[in-house]
Amino acid sequence: MVYDINIQGLHRDLPLCPISDELYIGAFVLFGDVELTCHCAKELLKRAPAYDVMITAESKGIPLVYEMCRQSGENRYVLARKGVKLYMKNVVKCEVKSITTSGSQTLYIDGDDAAYMKGRRILIVDDVISTGESLNALEQLVKQAGGEIVGKMAILAEGDATKRDDILYLQKLPLFDKNGRPIE
Repeated sequence: MVYDINIQGLHRDLPLCPISDELYIGAFVLFGDVELTCHCAKELLKRAPAYDVMITAESKGIPLVYEMCRQSGENRYVLARKGVKLYMKNVVKCEVKSITTSGSQTLYIDGDDAAYMKGRRILIVDDVISTGESLNALEQLVKQAGGEIVGKMAILAEGDATKRDDILYLQKLPLFDKNGRPIE
C-alpha cells in the first residue's frame, strides 16, 4: 500500500507502514531524494520568518536543514544529536518519545552550539511533525540555551499536528487505517 502525496507540485508515493494492528503511517524519507529535499527546502524558505539560526534533530532533518542553509547562504546550523559525541562539551540535553522510534531517547546539543544560540532568533525545522514530542524536545533545548524561538516548520504535519496553529508546514499527511484508507 502507498499514498500519493503532492508537496507543492512534487509527487511522491509513500509506503504505508504499521504503527499498530489498526494504525498505519506514510513513510516519508528525504534520505537519497535530492530533488525532494531541494524542493521542500525552497518552499519552506519562502515561508520562513526572520531567523538567525536553524536547529533540527538527528537524523532525517539533517539534509533538509543543510539544503535550507545552502540555498539561503547560511554557513551554520545546530544539530540535536541522539547521542553524546567525543567532541561535545558542556552538553545540554532533553528526553523525547517519538512515534517513529521505539522507547524514549535523549537529544543533546554541544555547549558551543548552546552558546551560539543564546540571544538569537531560532527557527526549528523538521521533516515531519506528528505527536510533537521531538518538537517539544527541540523547544526545550533552545530555551535551555537561551535562544528565542521565532518559528517551527516542517515539510509535513501528521495527525494532531495538523490542528496546531504554531507550526508552518507544506502539506498534511493523514494517518491510515489497516486497509490504507486515510483517517480523518
